[in-house]
Amino acid sequence: MSQRLLPDDRIAEPRAAASVLLAAGTAAPSPARAHGTTTARRRYAVVVTAALGLATFAAAAWHIAVGGSLIPMLDVAASLLGMAPDARTELVVLEFRAPRTAAAVLAGVALGTAGALTQTVARNPLASPDVLGITNGAAFGAVGVTVLAGSAGGVSGAAAAFGMPAAAAVTGFAAAALVFLLAWKGGLESNRVIIVGLGVGGLAAALTTWMLTLGSVQDAGKALTWMSGTINGRDWNQIAPLWPIILVGVCAALASRRGLNMIALNPDTAVALGLRINVTRVWILSLATLLAVAATVLAGPVAFVALASPQIARMMTRGTIPPVPAAALVGALFLLLADLLAARTFEVALPAGVATAVIGAPYLMYLVIRQQRRRTA
Repeated sequence: MSQRLLPDDRIAEPRAAASVLLAAGTAAPSPARAHGTTTARRRYAVVVTAALGLATFAAAAWHIAVGGSLIPMLDVAASLLGMAPDARTELVVLEFRAPRTAAAVLAGVALGTAGALTQTVARNPLASPDVLGITNGAAFGAVGVTVLAGSAGGVSGAAAAFGMPAAAAVTGFAAAALVFLLAWKGGLESNRVIIVGLGVGGLAAALTTWMLTLGSVQDAGKALTWMSGTINGRDWNQIAPLWPIILVGVCAALASRRGLNMIALNPDTAVALGLRINVTRVWILSLATLLAVAATVLAGPVAFVALASPQIARMMTRGTIPPVPAAALVGALFLLLADLLAARTFEVALPAGVATAVIGAPYLMYLVIRQQRRRTA
């Protein structure tokens, strides 16, 4: 089935680009020169990804070191290696700050990877789990438990360990399944998925707002704080069930590299190359859903990380599609720096989601304006 390409898709059409060059009378590059260019581009991407890894490691170390009091880096390293200089430093590093840092890294990696998968399948830089309604669906379930369970609710009550994660997972996957079913018309066409996702996300947001009116003011306040996206107060017990899920999801995304590269082509070309395009789309979007739900359970519906990270990674690596490893690292770095900015800059600590929204909202407007200009050019 033929599909109209969006402006950004032109860069992912090597055959179409070659046809344009030949039609314009421009000589196509020789195979040896093209191979050398591809190899140089891959090496450049590897170097950029390694630099992002070092930057993320440095940001994580700084995230642990700063706080109510500054802990020297050597003491941080010694505490993480089990050789803390004193009991207080060990308690602060291992029980208070390290879990928060680990939550930021895991949630950022999950959101960055989920965004890269979604944008590649949708072939649109505006697509992300936020836009497709997955995070709003997960938030609906989590807020429902928080509000309806009262004192045993999902933020600080007895249901915190299982109630909120379970409800968020169920409603997140239910929202994704609803999007797939409503958008299915002999296959999953990318623009139709985005439009249906916007509708399902809006419905979930409306139901969440209605749910807040049913609970007490105190429960609604807790739910609103969580909905803004925060990693404050995360502990190892909350991280333990989620890190294996995120690790498996990221590994599966890396293993799906061939399918991602092929699905970025024109659908007719991908099918001609032997790709089962609808099966691949469902598989990759399911992975994105799994990662987005896990990140939402861990840090709440943090806005714009999944939207911005893949495109930042694509621009930094000069790739044609968002690379999964770089997008994951940019997501982790984005959330670490956003949490530092929100929690350590002002007298009153703010949720990390506030900082990501402040940074991400202008970026979203920039993307919309850029796409509109390309369409009218």
